[in-house]
Amino acid sequence: MPWRGQPGACESSLQTLAAARSSRGAGPGAGDPSAHLSESSQTRGRANSALGVRDARFCAAVPPCALGGKRRGTTVSRVAGRGGRVVRGRAAPADTGRGGADPQHWAERRRLPRRGRPPRRLGEINFSVIGRYVDYLVEKQAVKNVFVNGTTGEGLSLSVSERHRLAEEWVTKGRNKLDQVVIHVGALSLKESQELAKHAAEIGADGIAVIAPFFLKPRNKDDLIDFLKEVAAAAPELPFYYYHIPPLTGVKIRAEELLDGIQEKVPTFQGLKFSDTDLLDFGQCIDQHRQRQFAFLFGVDEQLLSALAMGATGAVGSTYNYLGKKTNQMLEAFERKDLSSALNYQFCIQRFINFVVKLGFGVPQTKAIMTLVSGIPMGPPRLPLQKASKEFTDEAEAKLKSLGFLCFPDLKNANLEAS
Repeated sequence: MPWRGQPGACESSLQTLAAARSSRGAGPGAGDPSAHLSESSQTRGRANSALGVRDARFCAAVPPCALGGKRRGTTVSRVAGRGGRVVRGRAAPADTGRGGADPQHWAERRRLPRRGRPPRRLGEINFSVIGRYVDYLVEKQAVKNVFVNGTTGEGLSLSVSERHRLAEEWVTKGRNKLDQVVIHVGALSLKESQELAKHAAEIGADGIAVIAPFFLKPRNKDDLIDFLKEVAAAAPELPFYYYHIPPLTGVKIRAEELLDGIQEKVPTFQGLKFSDTDLLDFGQCIDQHRQRQFAFLFGVDEQLLSALAMGATGAVGSTYNYLGKKTNQMLEAFERKDLSSALNYQFCIQRFINFVVKLGFGVPQTKAIMTLVSGIPMGPPRLPLQKASKEFTDEAEAKLKSLGFLCFPDLKNANLEAS
């Protein structure tokens, strides 16, 4: 969730492997959206749905930065924040609440207002930090694809106008730096989803993703496909991804069943972001539909190696915002068939995730960790979520240092508000 002082909601992608990726070269108009809109959906689909590990794209889901301080009448600390998701050379955006992309892509962040400026309301989005967030992902984590306005990015806690602005900032700031910017346009309202999809196409995004409506839920596969079809039709030139995250939506329609015949009804369908631990369902998605050359983007970071072995073509997760380099090392080991090294990297990542899950891990805690690793203050999440405790932040920092994940100098004396 992007608030002021926090980066906008998004996911970012890691790309260290030689991957099939679309270029984001300069073009006419702000952000060169026209350069991408002119591509056919068929051409874009090939770039987004590579099956081999070499072509996979990893995404990390990260929260937006928000302003800290008091709600009224006081100044706000001068800090920078960020949020979003990170994607890598292979995975696509997806989030599970623990870092499973909203993958994808991808990632966003914001900078807090400078001292002396009029105070802003607590929790507003700080759009000015997104450029800094992009640079961090690319330069420090080797992540070059982002998934914007997903779970970790708190997209469903934002207004439509806020989601528009965040998408615009990510596309603009990512030009010539990021390879892919995928926008999550899911909403409870079909009309809002269509409006968000149309806007994503207008600004030159590289793709859109949609979760299932989760208040008045679809009863079956056909109901869900009818909803997805109407959203995709609002942006007929953009690759379309289904964001499968049943732990949060409560929609238990199996992904493997959904894929059967979906491209006949949704011609721009390119794949799914699978944010669930059901490896049987995920495996059958690949086994039954690999000939369609869909993008199979996995969204549970601690199980990524297992998903790669089954044929995942990418990943989306929040931990790629701060464990992008380590994940890249695992991917490279897997590609060269050094499974022993790949397993060691996965176990190392699991040690940290296992540690923070026991402490209580979600979007607020992800933001706190991102602040520690990047040095960019993320600010608090939007209600009803509560900021991470100081105890959590201290214990997470100690664990990051013990595992060699925290390369920045001690930030405790810096004027940063991690939560």
